[in-house]
Order: sequence, then C-alpha cells, then structure tokens
Amino acid sequence: MSIVNGPTPESDEAFFDDVASLKSRVRAHTDPGRKPLGKDDNAEDSEDGGRARRGRPPLTRVQSSRDIDIVERTRSVDEMNRALPDMEAAYHTILSSVGEDPARQGLLKTPSRAASALIFFTKGYQEDLQEVVSDAIFDEDTDEMVIVRDIELFSLCEHHLVPFMGKVSVGYLPNKKVLGLSKIARIVEMYSRRLQVQERLTKQIALALSEAIQPAGVAVVCEATHMCMVMRGVQKLNSKTVTSCMMGVFREDPKTREEFLTLARE
Repeated sequence: MSIVNGPTPESDEAFFDDVASLKSRVRAHTDPGRKPLGKDDNAEDSEDGGRARRGRPPLTRVQSSRDIDIVERTRSVDEMNRALPDMEAAYHTILSSVGEDPARQGLLKTPSRAASALIFFTKGYQEDLQEVVSDAIFDEDTDEMVIVRDIELFSLCEHHLVPFMGKVSVGYLPNKKVLGLSKIARIVEMYSRRLQVQERLTKQIALALSEAIQPAGVAVVCEATHMCMVMRGVQKLNSKTVTSCMMGVFREDPKTREEFLTLARE
C-alpha cells in the first residue's frame, strides 16, 4: 500500500478482498486459543491481554501472514545450486545480445559471478519464518512499544530486476511475548532478498511479525530509492518512495500511531 501521509481504509479493504475464500484458515489463525509461532504456551490469553493499556484500546489480534498466503520458502539451497549452470548460460546469452564478446578476458567469468550474485540477492527464497524466528520468542510481562529503527534494506525490483534500497522502521506492542531484536532485522532481510515491490514487502514484514508473536499491533514504515526511477524512465535522482502498514492498535488508535511515527522519525 503506497502512502504519503498514512494508510487508507479503502486500500486496505481492497488488499484483503481475496481473503474471503480462505475463511476456514482465517478462523483457525484467529482463534483465541491459538499460540504464537514456535511456542507451546499453556497460559490462557484474556480478552484484554491481561491488563489495560494507558489510554489504549483493548488488545486485539492482528491479521495473520498465513491468512493472505504470504509465501515462505520456495527453493532449497540444493535447487538453487543446481540452477547455476542454466543461469550462467542465460547471462552468457545476455552478454552476447548486448553486443559484447563473452570470450574476452574481462568477461570470461562474468556469467558465473553474475549467477552467484543473483542467488545471493534472492536468498530469501531459501528461508521461511519458522527458521528465521527459531527459538527467539520470550515471555515478558510488558506492553510498552518496541521499535527497531532504520534497518538497512536492499532488494530487487521485480519489474526491471534493478535494485531499490533504503531503510525500514518496525514497531510493535507486545502481548505477553517479545521477539529477539535481531530477528526483526532478519525478517526484513528474508523478505527483501526476493524479487519485490515495496508495497508488498512492507505488508509482508508486518504480517510476519504478527504471525510470529501475535502482538496487539504492528507498524512498519519503509523508505526507499528505486534505481528503476533513477537510472531509467523519469530519471529523478532524489525521489523516494514511502510505504507503511499499520495493524491492530496502530491502525485503531491515532495516538499510538503518532507515537510510533514520531519515534521512528527522531
């Protein structure tokens, strides 16, 4: 969802139109007895999360990543390695097609290097949320905002296969569970190291964090420069794209949303 000053209800409704066909899955993942990913907690969740927040609405579960079929691992490491010869051959063809001589000294190993680089740039296809989160979910009786700010972002635009880069700030309101701080950066890395559009990437990060620990709310703001706008097309060198995803309390309560946006900008 691309935004300038904030999310809109209309765009959010359109995004979730396709969820209607997944009602059974939604019910399974929004059941009050459902436990956070990777945890086996016997404690029961109360409707308001155990205690009221200062001036904040009662805790509510936010949308699960699985409710909209967020793609996890699609290729194994072995599969990617087996694809290397075909990728090298494709780069050899590209070099010839642009008028270069793949046999000249400077380009002899370029197909191999380029194929290996592309596998690294898209290594997120080899990972899934369960592996990334691992055992870094902890029980903590806290309901104060957690923010990890200015996480560096590098990704590939799926429309032109050129980079876009920037930073991501992620915040959440815990619901008796917290996630190891480095894992938030790992989630950003997993989804950014795929062929992406910034709008989807922002939503995936928010939904993955929601899936992992079922917080009262999640907020993600992403700001990036796209080489497809800088190097080609309109060639606007200083343009930046800002996207956001607000879920749970961050969408429902303007004061909580403003608190996050203020801290993320400082």
